[in-house]
Formats: sequence, C-alpha cells, structure tokens
Amino acid sequence: MSLRLTFGTAGRILRQLRHDRRTIALILVVPTVLLTLLRYLYDDNPFLFDRVGLIMLGVFPLVIMFLLTSVAMLRERTSGTLERLLTTPIGKVDILLGYGLAFAVAAAVQATIVSALAYWLLGLDTLGPAWLVAVIAVGNSVLGMALGLLVSAFADSEFQAVQFMPAVVLPQVLLCGLLQPRDRMPGWMEAISDVMPMSYAVQALTELGAHTDPTGTMWRDLAIIVACVIVALLLGAATLRRRTA
Repeated sequence: MSLRLTFGTAGRILRQLRHDRRTIALILVVPTVLLTLLRYLYDDNPFLFDRVGLIMLGVFPLVIMFLLTSVAMLRERTSGTLERLLTTPIGKVDILLGYGLAFAVAAAVQATIVSALAYWLLGLDTLGPAWLVAVIAVGNSVLGMALGLLVSAFADSEFQAVQFMPAVVLPQVLLCGLLQPRDRMPGWMEAISDVMPMSYAVQALTELGAHTDPTGTMWRDLAIIVACVIVALLLGAATLRRRTA
C-alpha cells in the first residue's frame, strides 16, 4: 500500500466527479428533494416527520451512494481503466482505498448538506445534537459507498450492478427497524436484522432522536458502522477483478 498512489487515485476520481453534473445532482440534489417531499408529506404531523425524517437522513444517502459507487467502479472495469492501472505498481488496496477516500469526501458533503437542509429549512427537531446526527449521516453515506464498491466486483454490467439494489439494500430497509421495531419481529427476522449494517445505522439515529446526550448504544452502533466500512473495503480489494468476463 502506498499513500501517494492512494491519494493520487482519490484525486483522479474527485476530478471526474467534479465534471459530471448528473452525478453531482444525484449526490446533492436527489436526497434533498426526497427529504423535502417527505417533510410536506407529513406537513400536518411534524412529530412524525421528526421520527421518520431523522432515519431517512441515514437511509437516503446510504442508498444513493451504494448505487453510485457500484456503477462507477464497474465502469472502471468495463472501460479497461482498471486493467491499465493494475499493470502499474498500484495495488488493489490502493485502488479501493482511493475510491473509498474520494467517495467518502462526496458522502461527507452530501450528508452535511442534507442535514443542514433538514434542521435549518425543514424544521427537523431532535433531542440529540444536530452535529452528531450529521456525523452519523456521513457514516451511513460512507457505508453505502463501501457496500457499493464491494458488490460491484460481482456484477458484469451496469444493469447487474443496479440489480443488487433490491437484493442487498431493500431487505435491509425492510428489516432495519424503520417499519417495525426489531425487538417486535419474529425471532428469525430479528436474527437476520442483527447482521445487517443498516440496522445499526438506523438504531444510532434513533438513539439520537430519543436522548439528549449520546448513549453507549449509539457509540457502539457507530463503531459497528465503521467496522463494516473497513471490512467491505478489504473484501472489495480481495475480490477486485481486472475486467468482466
């Protein structure tokens, strides 16, 4: 692993993102529009928006970053860019960490903007501090990025990359505790939920919505999110292929 090569890769990806207006819109505009729609959907029930909107601060960025990074990494392979890179001294870990660093920057900007919109313009009100909610939202965005990079190794086309959305993300949305508290689920569903990263992302935000000070459960959940990001990036490096078959 070389820090110079890692940061060089990250810089290249950030330059590409800067000139891709559609991708910038997907990262910054789409989650803000979705959250705004949610706010006016619950216009007559602001307390419900406080609960659901808080959770969606983590879910929307996670889903969008998952989709974006899975497709972007696949394009690197199908275009031959990845194969050319791997003929140089750069290693797979350098590539994955470079991608991770670049998209982590994008995720941080996304989550910060969405959180600022929620608190300052849409009137989101939580017991926990807004800055810590933003930190959790950034962590969720980075988690979506890491999962997207991981699953991209198993897709042979952009269509297949998109197909991983219902296979990987939607089950987590259903079982993360958003629709039904996890402790009220049947035992086998709760067991599945316990191994899904989004469950801890949602639980961390729920803890901030219910307590004025950070709780031990919230810090544990945040640590689990960080661990999932690291594991996903390492697995992504281990399964990274030069090109599709």
